[in-house]
Amino acid sequence: MSQEGYDKLIAELKRLESIERPKASAAIAEAREKGDLSENSEYDAAKEAQAHLEDKINQLKLTISEAKVVDTSRLSTDSIQILSKVEMTNLTNNAKMTYTIVSESEANLREGKISIKTPIAQGLLNHKVGDEVEVKIPRGTIKLRIDKITVG
Repeated sequence: MSQEGYDKLIAELKRLESIERPKASAAIAEAREKGDLSENSEYDAAKEAQAHLEDKINQLKLTISEAKVVDTSRLSTDSIQILSKVEMTNLTNNAKMTYTIVSESEANLREGKISIKTPIAQGLLNHKVGDEVEVKIPRGTIKLRIDKITVG
């Protein structure tokens, strides 16, 4: 993943641990003060919210521990790989598209970042400028021509 993506994960983990975790504990304490826990739906909801938060924190810690930050200065533009920014043409309708291939946790379609696990990214990997690639997507098959590769 990119250094930027890694830094965002670290910031999110710090936010969850330092802000959200104390909020969840406070909600549980507040609900506990309201009496009988056996019929206290507010307490049950607060405990469930805390469990979801802890799951999210643990998942984030796992993602961070397994993350490999890619040194973009060492990436090549000869063929498509993770962190490649690819300009291509859909040969069916001549639409121009540009995507950067990123790790799953960095994917954001609005920013033009697609996960390396998507069918389009998988179909593009290791191809070069000028290649025409057929990619199977849920709606069928699309034919793409790779016009330019840069480091995103």
